Amino acid sequence: MSQNDIDWLSQPKENFEMFSSKKVESKAKLPKSKKIHGLLYYLSGFLFMAVSLVILPFFILIRTAVQLNLQEQWNAWGSLLGGMGATTLFLSLLFFIVFRKVKQKKTMVKLTLSSISLLVGGFIIYGLLYLNSVNAKTGSVQEVYNTLHPIVRVAVASTTLAERNLVITDIKRTQEDYIAMGLTPRQSSMHYEQPSGFVHAIDLRTKGHSELRNVSLEWGLKLMGFQTIRHVGTADHLHVALPLSN
Repeated sequence: MSQNDIDWLSQPKENFEMFSSKKVESKAKLPKSKKIHGLLYYLSGFLFMAVSLVILPFFILIRTAVQLNLQEQWNAWGSLLGGMGATTLFLSLLFFIVFRKVKQKKTMVKLTLSSISLLVGGFIIYGLLYLNSVNAKTGSVQEVYNTLHPIVRVAVASTTLAERNLVITDIKRTQEDYIAMGLTPRQSSMHYEQPSGFVHAIDLRTKGHSELRNVSLEWGLKLMGFQTIRHVGTADHLHVALPLSN
């Protein structure tokens, strides 16, 4: 140990306290603009991840399936598989970005693709088979749920995750049903069974909800590729239909 080191260590305690306080003070004097910028950076990153994980996967699933069904004329099941593939790739890409520093990349790719595929596939099966009684106006709506087009069923399941109070008021109709409601039977109603073998339309309750909620629901489904019509008929409701493929 040199003489300089001995002299430095021999300084009064007050000198060390002054030195440390200066360092703390210099850190505390960071410009407010930088603090705000850092906070906004983390908030924007959090919002991006929230949207990416909560909203986009379901949007990609439904939008891809609708696009394949209408534009490419794939059948319902092939379209859903295509949507499942697109969603799996999207979620896998996010996962790889977050865990890009993992060394065993091949193993990670296999595990990620298989687990996410099972997760997305499980959700599709859930949407196809199950409709909560809370989301059905009557028991008869639940009974005819399996006659609804598969893509619409999965879209309903996706929507109920964000809107738990969603209520389907009608699915399948016949000409006699229109007469019983005092309406002129429609010759081309999407509530009839279509050549695809499924019903392509549902009616959603809008009464008792705010206009902001109703408009958001309408435009959300429209962006997914569905036809949406807000009309009164026997009661204020939102008509949602999957167009027939050309």
